[in-house]
Amino acid sequence: MASTKVTLKLLIDKKGHRVLFAEADKKFVDFLFSIFTLPVGTVTMLLQKQNMSGCLHSLYKSIENLSDIYIQPDQDKECLLKPKVAISGAEVPLLLPSVEQSNTSKTLYRCGSHYGYVSHDWRAICPACKSSMNTELNYVDPPRDTKASSSTEGGYVKGVITYMVMDDLDVKPMSTISSITLLTKFNVRDLGTIEEKVVDLGVDEVLSLLEASLRSKTVLTDVFLRNSTDKE
Repeated sequence: MASTKVTLKLLIDKKGHRVLFAEADKKFVDFLFSIFTLPVGTVTMLLQKQNMSGCLHSLYKSIENLSDIYIQPDQDKECLLKPKVAISGAEVPLLLPSVEQSNTSKTLYRCGSHYGYVSHDWRAICPACKSSMNTELNYVDPPRDTKASSSTEGGYVKGVITYMVMDDLDVKPMSTISSITLLTKFNVRDLGTIEEKVVDLGVDEVLSLLEASLRSKTVLTDVFLRNSTDKE
């Protein structure tokens, strides 16, 4: 897990035993948004011990247990079981364990005589001369947008404001007016039943958030209230 410390301030309705919303900084919001960059194989690998719903776990195990003699010689099971997550221009430090990252740069190959053909695999055969395409070329990334690169924050969202994350992970900028409106919407009349709680996110919490986001619409409540109650 990344060394970056991530905390949330939860607003809890003790009477209803639910998290109304959380106050979060850009680190947590960047993490939530980065979930959409994860390949399905990576998600399944991470959640093997989280009692996944559905059949993806069984499919994952079948690939894992399948002998290599049934796999095409130019393929590798690791590409399916442990796919690398491409590093986007946002450069978000993932909070998930065992996730390998790869940058967008690639190695390309050509044969020694013809420049009109390239391949990402050195074992390819040139269509023109039938020679192996084993002469290495280096892929060069295009220049980044100067406006985008002028920001030193990285990530997906700006860090100058606090964000409100709802129980169903709906994200919006935080404001006093929206907080009051939400308390009215949730029919909270006694402010004495409202409790603030600051929680630190570790590996267990991050994986639980990922798992709950795939099956529940009360993610924050499930992870920080129901799970903690079960442990007690």
